[in-house]
Amino acid sequence: MSYYRHHVFICTNQREDGSQCCAQCNAQELRGYLKSRVKALGLAGPGGVRVNTAGCLDRCAEGPVMVVYPEATWYTYVDREDLDEILERHLTQGQVVERLLLPG
Repeated sequence: MSYYRHHVFICTNQREDGSQCCAQCNAQELRGYLKSRVKALGLAGPGGVRVNTAGCLDRCAEGPVMVVYPEATWYTYVDREDLDEILERHLTQGQVVERLLLPG
């Protein structure tokens, strides 16, 4: 069994040349939002959910992006409502959110 039930990596990469990147899509603020929601719901920690910042996940044109392990499920999202849906359905109920899914 994994140390965490779900380990979430959210790209917050900023490209110096100004090309498309997750940072341009408010990824840092949204990562902070998801992390605080996980903690507030008592889901954080061993056996629960861990939300981490990731450097470039090399899917910039599809961003912002996140990947959830151990399933290796890739998502895009736009706002807090999208993150709330991923939190409720995937991280809590174990159901993939098809509408936000990226090909793995």
